[in-house]
Amino acid sequence: MIYDYIVIGGGIVGMSTAWQLQRRCPDKKVMLLEKEDVFAKHQTGHNSGVIHAGVYYAPGSLKARFCREGAEATMAFCRENNIDYQQCGKLLVATNKAEMQRMEDLFQRCGQNGIEVSLLDQDQLREKEPNINGIGAILVKQTGIVNYRQITTAMAEKFVEAGGEAKLKTNVIGIAEKHDRVVLKITENGKEVSLNGRFLVCCSGLMADRLTTMMGIKTDFQIVPFRGEYYRLPKQHNNIVNHLIYPIPDPDLPFLGIHLTRMIDGSVTVGPNAVQGWKREGYGKFNFSLRDTWQMLLFKGFWKVMWDNLGTGLRETKNSWWKPGYLKQVNKYCPQLKVSDLQPYPAGVRAQAVLKDGSLIHDFLFAHSPRSLHVCNAPSPAATAAIPIGSYICDKILGEADESDA
Repeated sequence: MIYDYIVIGGGIVGMSTAWQLQRRCPDKKVMLLEKEDVFAKHQTGHNSGVIHAGVYYAPGSLKARFCREGAEATMAFCRENNIDYQQCGKLLVATNKAEMQRMEDLFQRCGQNGIEVSLLDQDQLREKEPNINGIGAILVKQTGIVNYRQITTAMAEKFVEAGGEAKLKTNVIGIAEKHDRVVLKITENGKEVSLNGRFLVCCSGLMADRLTTMMGIKTDFQIVPFRGEYYRLPKQHNNIVNHLIYPIPDPDLPFLGIHLTRMIDGSVTVGPNAVQGWKREGYGKFNFSLRDTWQMLLFKGFWKVMWDNLGTGLRETKNSWWKPGYLKQVNKYCPQLKVSDLQPYPAGVRAQAVLKDGSLIHDFLFAHSPRSLHVCNAPSPAATAAIPIGSYICDKILGEADESDA
């Protein structure tokens, strides 16, 4: 059998793409391959669960467009499929004059991105959040929370109902592109078998660069993993905030800072930080992969990123092991929390695409060959934006995309 489309990757982006391909091409055969025993095991299953509104992203970027469209599409999908979500809103809190100036800049960016927001003074902030200290804030009403694993599972069901096929515990170990097909060598139930497809879509997240290399596609990026460590607050603090609470981010840093996040199960998490990962799929406190680390150390872009962010990296690493340092970043806007309130919670790993010159790729990045399309970088808000990303990929495959967006 030759499949019309094979999709590698059972996270939310890959699943969204496979489902929409099958829905738009009901007479075609679509196969999705996932190497794990469940869908959404990695980045999708280890994120904050936030439905982002698109506050931070450069106007006109794919990030900004996909996020705005994705927030609406995600909540509509939840309503249609009886998935619990809450549109609780988010507050970006300024605690000093420098942050107030950056807050004004963010407020202007929100207007450019078409996001409805409100500026709050100190008294208005205290009225909405009695437990939060700040001298001003931006209120983003559209922000919500959800469980993205549930969304991915629902998409998988709809994909199969539409006629698609999905294989778990199926690892791709070789890819050969021919003039009329792509031949995949896979391991299935401990056996090596071949799979044929007319077109291949790779949504492989933390392994994106390895799939392009496997196909012989020349690129100048590599995936560098960054661990995002979280804590969960004890149950007595489940009502400590009414909204999601974010600091005003430093524009010179690639990450947003530690925030308080209400989760859809009623709990509140603290995090994430951003520390160097030494294993691409390493979620425990002690993680090391010789292959992942060696590949990273041989990459020039890694050393450039390390040097450019040395001070921040050392500080984040110290705070990763020293809870009082971690807590201090939260105490500036929520002073009543104590070290004993930081209870264990699973970490996440961010697949950051880095160029050879050390530049961090902040927007979506695609690579292609005559018979394949690769999602090389799908940064946050990829989960929020999964439905429009999947639609965009389908447009590109079917020749319906506006190439000016590429």
